[in-house]
Amino acid sequence: QLDPENTGFIGVETFASLVHSHELPLDPAKLDMLVALAQGNDEGQVCYQELVDLISSKRSSSFKRAIANGQRALPRDVLLDETGLGIYKRFVRYVAYEILPCEMDRRWYFYQHRTCPPPVFMAAVTLTQIIVFLCYGARLNKWVLQTYHPEYMKSPLVYHPGHRARAWRFLTYMFMHVGLEQLGFNALLQLMIGVPLEMVHGILRISFLYLAGVLAGSLTVSITDMRAPLVGGSGGVYAL
Repeated sequence: QLDPENTGFIGVETFASLVHSHELPLDPAKLDMLVALAQGNDEGQVCYQELVDLISSKRSSSFKRAIANGQRALPRDVLLDETGLGIYKRFVRYVAYEILPCEMDRRWYFYQHRTCPPPVFMAAVTLTQIIVFLCYGARLNKWVLQTYHPEYMKSPLVYHPGHRARAWRFLTYMFMHVGLEQLGFNALLQLMIGVPLEMVHGILRISFLYLAGVLAGSLTVSITDMRAPLVGGSGGVYAL
């Protein structure tokens, strides 16, 4: 009745009046979250699927807390209207608008963004990958496509399904790279995506996510190609 054109959306004011007149009490936290999601889009509408997902608890608890807590702490002004920002905060705002499509998500990211503690995990992983690459480059005197060198593939860090009994290789292969192109691509993405994520979500979540992607890569190779050696941090980058 409230959506005669069958768009799947109704206005947030209409939804609020419907909730207040409904005879069955609904979870206030879920309602607050749904209204927060509606206020975050340009039209200020409630999506039917969002309602179904929230009422049926399909959303993860961490997502619910992030939306609910973040929304309560945010000012209502549009992020672009913020004045008096330094160079660094303007860069953070630029990242928010380049990556996030929703104004509420942009504001949540902007105000939750922290420089302390610093994003040490992504920085340490990237630095270690560069150091390992330089060490093997100097040792083998080969800076491009190092994997074509036989000694490179004998490294105790490289993962190969035939060596899966050496459990550390499931993760340590992320420090090795095919060549300069792969290293540069992965390092750039880790710094551009991983660092901003770590500054919001913290070292524990991002390190677990990254390492889970690395582990998923070696496990996938183990069941798809038993002859293939594996190097590079691409699994972690894709996870991010």
